[in-house]
This record gives sequence, structure tokens and C-alpha cells, in this order.
Amino acid sequence: MTLKQSPLASRHLESGANLVDFGGWEMPLAYPGGTIEEHLTCRDAAVMFDVSHLGTVRVEGEVAFDRLQRSLTNDLGKIAPGRAQYTHLLDADASVLDDIIVWWHPGDHHVFDVMPNASNTDDVRAAIGGTDTTSTRAVIAVQGPEARSKVAVVFPEAAEVERFRVSECSWNGAVCTVAGTGYTGEKGLEIAVPAEVAPPLWTALVDSGIAPAGLGARDTLRLEAGLPLHGHELGPGITSLQAGLGWVVAWDKPEFTGRAAAVAERDAGVGRRLVGIATEGRRPARAGCAIRLDGVDEGVVTSGNFAPSLGHGIALGFLPPGVEADTPVVIDVRGKELPGRVVPTPFV
Repeated sequence: MTLKQSPLASRHLESGANLVDFGGWEMPLAYPGGTIEEHLTCRDAAVMFDVSHLGTVRVEGEVAFDRLQRSLTNDLGKIAPGRAQYTHLLDADASVLDDIIVWWHPGDHHVFDVMPNASNTDDVRAAIGGTDTTSTRAVIAVQGPEARSKVAVVFPEAAEVERFRVSECSWNGAVCTVAGTGYTGEKGLEIAVPAEVAPPLWTALVDSGIAPAGLGARDTLRLEAGLPLHGHELGPGITSLQAGLGWVVAWDKPEFTGRAAAVAERDAGVGRRLVGIATEGRRPARAGCAIRLDGVDEGVVTSGNFAPSLGHGIALGFLPPGVEADTPVVIDVRGKELPGRVVPTPFV
């Protein structure tokens, strides 16, 4: 299979990035400095990720708002043009088909960019309609406490976009869509830039002092922030309520895909819930490892890794709903016991 390439592929090669297959795309896992360095730079200063593998489905026209309202769990009526919203697209059984950010274009009540996860773009487009515009742009996510101040050096208009706001900004004559969103737990921006303009913008951001980071650091950062990853904390058989994300469901909406099953689960109560687990030492738990309570397998790890900001392992996993914080657990990692305890999330 031929892997898709980002418009920024040449920049990653020039920088010596370790490129891997990610959802059918050839994307940078890490640069020569390594994942831990990239992770800590994001927490302390600013880094940027190429997230062009994420999908963009443009839904527009007079029926766009109603179509999205009938498909997605959250209520677009709570926001307005120029805002972004996190939401879910459910299957009929209330499983999360995908978790999505919707960018509502400023000044136009009828233009939305729906941002699915990479491998789910076709399924999302089939469910909501619209046009797949992924190939026309790159998306650069600048994240960290210094993200805006560093972006301001080369793209001051973008740096002014606030959290969960959406704006159209011009860079060297090219119109970019900029949103105050991200996936690291830090402040930052995501810049959708026309494909042909992406390489020079990337270079200008590097020259302003923003370090490139790969998808390895993006994963450890989102895990420390307690953010779900589709295929791990969300997906087939996993509902919004089980993942602790019932707040993205607008229960008073009369219609959205999967509503009947979601309401039935809400009324009956969930049989499991997602929890955070802090483990001892640097050895991480991994997805699929059993979680034991008093010697009995009671749950499963969905994501686990070493947390560079904390210096020990952390994990997300499903356990029965009555398990409280500070409960001791043991994780079976390839036949070896890894002690831990249930903790609140976010970890950082």
C-alpha cells in the first residue's frame, strides 16, 4: 500500500525525522532529539506538530447546520460562527464512531469544517455528507505556553485567535483557517494552511524558535492530559458515558444518531468507566493489559506510557463504576505485576 504524504513531507525528511505509517499516512514519529525532549519542550515552551493526516470534511449550505445537528451529539446551537466545538458521532448502539472537532467558519452561518480522526474520514463523510478537503491543506498544531508569542513573530494575526475560536487569517497572501484548539493539554493553535504554502510557513515557524515534534510526543502529551484516543478510549463498544464524556451529549436534542441507545445507557447506568492509573517506576503498562483488583481481573488498560512530566508510568483503563480514587490495582504486563493506584485525571 502506498502511504499518503503530508504537504510537509520534504521538511520532515530534511530534519531527519523518523517516519512511520500512521493511519495510512507517512508521518513523523520523532525528530533526532527524541520524544521525551519534544514532550518537555511543549510543556515548557512551544513545539509544532504536522497533523495533516487528520481529516477535514467541509459541510456547507443552508442545510449544513441541521444536518450536523441531526448527526452529532453536541449542540451547535450553544456556539456561533467563529467558534469550535468538541463532539461525537455515534453508531446506532451509542458506540463512538469518531470524536470530532467542528470548526464553524466566522461570518458565515453555513460553512463548517468537520475534523475527524485520520482513518475515520471516509466513514464520517458517509454519515454527514460534505466534501473531503483533506488533500488541499496542511494542518500545523503549535502547542505550549509560549505558542502564541512565538507564532506572533511570523503570523501575528493567527496568534490573536483565542481558545476554541476560529478565524480566517492571511499569511503571505494565503488564506488560512486558524483555531484555538489542540490535543496536548497546553495552550495553542491549529493552522489549516493551503498545501502549497505549508512548507514555507513551517520553515518560518521553525526560524521563530518553535521546535518540530512528532506523533510520539503528541501521544504522551495527550495521555498526561487525560485526553481520549479513538481506537483506545473510544471506538466500537465504547460509549461517551463509559469514557466519562457525557458532557458532549446534548440530551435535550430530540434527534441525533445513536440517541435511543445513549439514553437507555444513561438511564440504566454504565457497567464500566474510564479511570486514570499511576504506576510505580518507569515501566509502562500497555493497551490490552488486564487490571486486577484484589487478585481478580476487573478491567483492561486502554493506553499506557511513561509520563515525562511526572517521571513514572501512567495509564487509562476501564474498571467497574464503583472503584474510587486511591484504590490500589495491579496491572499484568506480559505476566509481570505492575503495581499502581487509581488517580484523578488529568494527570498533568
